[in-house]
Amino acid sequence: MKRVILVLAALALMAGSGYAAEWNFYGSARLGTFWSDTDTISGADNDVQYSEYLQVNSRIGARVKVSDKLIGRFEYGTSGGNANIRLLYGEWDFGTGKLLVGQNYTPLCWLWSNQVFGHDGDLLPHGAVYSHREAQLRLTFGGFKIAFINPDDTVNNNKAAFGGTTKTTIPAIEVGYTLDLDMVSLDFGAGYSTFEATVGGDEEDIDSYILALGAQFNMAGFFMKGDVYYGQNAGNLIWISVDGDNAIDDGFAAFSGGEWRDNECIGFMLVAGYKINETFTVEAGYGYNQTELDDLADDESATYYINTTINLAPGVFVVPEIGFFDGKEDGDNEVLYYGMKWQINF
Repeated sequence: MKRVILVLAALALMAGSGYAAEWNFYGSARLGTFWSDTDTISGADNDVQYSEYLQVNSRIGARVKVSDKLIGRFEYGTSGGNANIRLLYGEWDFGTGKLLVGQNYTPLCWLWSNQVFGHDGDLLPHGAVYSHREAQLRLTFGGFKIAFINPDDTVNNNKAAFGGTTKTTIPAIEVGYTLDLDMVSLDFGAGYSTFEATVGGDEEDIDSYILALGAQFNMAGFFMKGDVYYGQNAGNLIWISVDGDNAIDDGFAAFSGGEWRDNECIGFMLVAGYKINETFTVEAGYGYNQTELDDLADDESATYYINTTINLAPGVFVVPEIGFFDGKEDGDNEVLYYGMKWQINF
């Protein structure tokens, strides 16, 4: 009997919560069907491979409005075939600004490309400014945002083994500001993090920073978007890939030959397109990254793509795309890919 009472009490509480807030549920099913031809520079050539996969950014979630001052949101994805939390946060409007608590996109997340290969790759590690969705405390004042995030203490590129230890003492900080000028908007961003790394008795403070500038233009169906960034050990703040492999494992400081080496990072991306009508939108994009370990070793890569978004019905569309990942150094990859993304939003 006690169990029945507890269940009824829980249902009553849930029902009461439902009446207190507006719940707007949504979902998005995304499927990739692509062929890829991967060659290794100064290495073996591979056969063309076909792959068909549920994209990891397929999702289901809800936007919740408790009041004009308090909102929330949750969103689950399908990473690795398992449900994972993409978004889970609440935001309070306290009048002069807003306080966000939870996991959301950080200020250094500029999602401007519509590249679809690689689970909606969006040029994110190939010249875009993107620091992913992170647990954070964030304050927003108009177009200005500042967030405090757990720092990334990765050392060494390409997942090379690091035989030392790390210690973090303060959060990473990201800031962003958007200036809206009608047809043109300008974005300014910066980030900083630091942690202590030790190998044997050799201790070093690893400082990471990034400065970024972006712009978007939209007029009469034509659009252009681009950004440029510069930083040191910027892989600890944003996604970077310079090996033509679409893996997010570059841009970090390294301990090599008994010495610590900072990594100088630069990158940019540019996309342009035209909305022909309500059915067809064409887009082309280019991204570039370069990293350099204290003037001793550098690497770079470029990425190109062109696609067409074809709307079949409200919420139903396909995106055929062809593109190329262009690694530059021995051991890097060159990948020619072509295929289509299928998506239904519900």
